[in-house]
Amino acid sequence: MSTPTREREDESPEAIIGRDRLLAFGDAVFAIAITLLALDITVPGDLEAGDLGQALDRALSDIGAFLLSFVVIGVLWLSQHALFHRVARLDSCLLYLYLALLAVIAALPFPTRLISEYGDTAAATAVYAGSIAAASGLITVMTLRLLLRPALTAPGTAPRRLRLAVYEGVVMVVVFAASVPLAFMSPRAAQFGWLAAIPARAWLTRLIRKAPPTA
Repeated sequence: MSTPTREREDESPEAIIGRDRLLAFGDAVFAIAITLLALDITVPGDLEAGDLGQALDRALSDIGAFLLSFVVIGVLWLSQHALFHRVARLDSCLLYLYLALLAVIAALPFPTRLISEYGDTAAATAVYAGSIAAASGLITVMTLRLLLRPALTAPGTAPRRLRLAVYEGVVMVVVFAASVPLAFMSPRAAQFGWLAAIPARAWLTRLIRKAPPTA
């Protein structure tokens, strides 16, 4: 007498975690990272009234570092949402890449503090640039994974849009990675070089928006 065969339990990342739950977890990590950035903006609590102006002046570097990282984290957050909009299901590779991305995002307050306190040094500039390059690179690799594995993509996802998203990520990686060796010659020049990512990203964003939805 034959016994019924037990159905194999689905232990895929999509079945265990789910795309939406993973994205919600990621949103929380991004939100906490941004909150920690703001907590670094402080002034001493025992100041005389006449010393407050000087304390605020010293806090300008903290405010500048906060605004820089807020913009960067905001761009990365938008990029990961655009990426997950094109994900139909997860595989192990996407899961591990995304967890690595969240690890970099969670650690970003540290290089932000470095760039705030030691922004004129090569080491702080290189660590900050390397962190952003790593985060951008992970999102780019995840997008490339979708391009190479169409079965993971949402219906109607245009390969051309994925390719342009990869190009966009490569530009970000190149700009920040190239500033690492430049930082050891001129930290300020390396930091100003980061601005090159703005027009390049804007140009590629226009191309993405103009791409036919089914091209």
